[in-house]
Amino acid sequence: MSVEYKDYYKILGVARTATQDEISKAFKKLARKYHPDLNPGNPEAEAKFKEAGEASEVLKDPEKRKLYDQLGANWQQGQNFQPPPGYENMHFQFNGGGPGGGMGGGFGGGGFSDFFETLFGGGRGGPRGGAGGFGGAGGHAGFGGQQMRSRRGQDAEVSYEIGLEQAYAGGPQSLSLQEQVYGADGQAHLQTKTLKVNIPPGVKDGQKIRLSGQGSPGAGGGEAGDLYLKIKVAPHPQFKVKDDNIIYDLKLAPWEAALGGTVRVPTLDGAVEMKIPPGISSGAKLRVRGKGLGATGRRGDQMVRIMIQTPKELSPEERALWEQLAKASSFAPRD
Repeated sequence: MSVEYKDYYKILGVARTATQDEISKAFKKLARKYHPDLNPGNPEAEAKFKEAGEASEVLKDPEKRKLYDQLGANWQQGQNFQPPPGYENMHFQFNGGGPGGGMGGGFGGGGFSDFFETLFGGGRGGPRGGAGGFGGAGGHAGFGGQQMRSRRGQDAEVSYEIGLEQAYAGGPQSLSLQEQVYGADGQAHLQTKTLKVNIPPGVKDGQKIRLSGQGSPGAGGGEAGDLYLKIKVAPHPQFKVKDDNIIYDLKLAPWEAALGGTVRVPTLDGAVEMKIPPGISSGAKLRVRGKGLGATGRRGDQMVRIMIQTPKELSPEERALWEQLAKASSFAPRD
C-alpha cells in the first residue's frame, strides 16, 4: 500500500541538515502560531498544529529521523512512497514530542497521519495491518499495549522582574505564572501555578535561579524538568548598577564641596554618614564598601559620585556675597 509522502522538513521550514536545536525552535514557533487555544474554531490552524507536531515527533528522534531520511529519492511533496526494505524490523519509542506529550492526544485528539502510521506504526494499536507495536516478541517498549519508556521533562525558563532593593536583600518571594496543561481528553488549557522562591541576597540582572522539578512534566512516569527564573532588575530612581557596584550621585552645594563636612548618603541598606573632604570636585568618587550586589561576603561597593550644584537664581544679598568671594579668592580653576 502506498500513501502520500509528507516532507517534514518543509512543514517545519528547516533544512535537511538542521540541528536538533533548530528543529525544536521551528516547532515551538509553529506551535505558538497555530495552537487551537489561540485559534478557536479554525480547522486549518488545528491541522497545521497537528502536522507540525507530527514532523517534530519524527525529526527530534534520531532513530525515526534516520529511517525517514532513508526514503531517498522520494523527497518531493505529493509523491507516493513504499517504506524502505527492512523497516518492519525497526524499533521505536513513542514519547510524545509534540505539545501533548503523547500520541493521539497532544495533537488535538486526531492522531498522526496515514504516512506516519505506515512508516512508524499506529498510535493506538501498533502498525497498520499488524497485531502489535514494532519490536514484536523482542519486548521493545512502545505502543500496542506495551509500556512506554520514561523520559525526563524539558527545562523551562521565565523572566522574573524584581526591584533593586529586593535584589540586594534577597528573601522569599511568591511567584504566579500561567502554565499549559493537557486534560485527560488531550485538550490544552491554561492554569495558574504559584511557587515560593527564595531570592539569594545580591542577585544580579541576568542571573538564573533553578527551581528543581518545576519545569515541563516527564513522559511515561519520568521526572519533571527544571524551571529557571532569569532575573531582571528593574531600573531604580536613585541608584544605577555597574557590574557588582551601585552608583549614587551625591549633589553638593559649592560651599559644601569647598569646606567639606559630613552628609547623609542613602544606600540599599539604609542611610550612612559620609565625610566629604574639603576641596572635592565634581565627578570625584567616594566608596562605601560592601553595599553593592553579589553573594554575601563578596559584595561589590557603592560608589558615591560627587555632583556640585550651583543656584540658578540669586537674591541681591547672595549675589553681593558671590561677587565679594570672587574678588577675594585666588582660585584659578583653568590654570
